[in-house]
Amino acid sequence: MTKPLDAASLDQLFLTARTYNKYTEQIVSDKVIGELYDLLKWGPTAVNCQSGRYVFVRSPEAKKRLVPCLAPGNVAKVEKAPVTVIVASDPAFYENLPTQWTAYDARQSFVDDPAMAEAATFRNSSLQGAYLILAARSLGLDCGPMSGFDNDKVDKEFFADSGYKSNFLINLGYGQPGGFYPRGPRLSFDQVAKIL
Repeated sequence: MTKPLDAASLDQLFLTARTYNKYTEQIVSDKVIGELYDLLKWGPTAVNCQSGRYVFVRSPEAKKRLVPCLAPGNVAKVEKAPVTVIVASDPAFYENLPTQWTAYDARQSFVDDPAMAEAATFRNSSLQGAYLILAARSLGLDCGPMSGFDNDKVDKEFFADSGYKSNFLINLGYGQPGGFYPRGPRLSFDQVAKIL
């Protein structure tokens, strides 16, 4: 049986964690990026579909390719972040199901129902992007998830050969003190949830 995390861990993952817009110049190494993926991959997805795909945009050349796809308000954030992750989904994720999900033949269900496949790939890549944020925070990184970009431009620039579809972006790095906006309020339990 697992035990609850201690208060410091909960703070790092949720309670005092923030969405960062400014980062130090410390690089995010290949080793840390590998460790990040090795954590996030264990998060659950429907029928173990693992539809998320990731491009870690770190080099100046890759950043120059991404910048024209961004809304103006996100350009400086991406330019100054050590890494920007393009979280995408694989529309043909079901091709991996024969090896990733052996309980029954789930692949054919998605082949036969493209609308179900489209919903599943988007939903599960979104989940995996959230796991990426938690994995990053657990490794001492700070995150700045973002919309505010042209999906079609990103897909043409980064996924023309694969057919992957961009979902959202996450800036990663080691946050500067005060490199975030004041925290906004959160809705109360009674506003968003009920127990039946």
